[in-house]
Amino acid sequence: MQVTAFEGVIENGQIRLNTNVDLPEKMKVYVIIPGYESDKKTIHIYSPRLAHPEQAADFTKEVVEGLTNAGI
Repeated sequence: MQVTAFEGVIENGQIRLNTNVDLPEKMKVYVIIPGYESDKKTIHIYSPRLAHPEQAADFTKEVVEGLTNAGI
């Protein structure tokens, strides 16, 4: 994949490139913003962890096959 970089600015919520380049409609582009820090905090949702991993055996499942028609 060939990569070409163009510098630009945001005006009225749209990106305006500093050079006069004609990009085709629907072309996939990537925007890299140097030195930008979002005001929004990143939220992390962590998976639950056992306080004592040695107790993991207490949580094993036992599969019991039932009757197919439940006795009806």
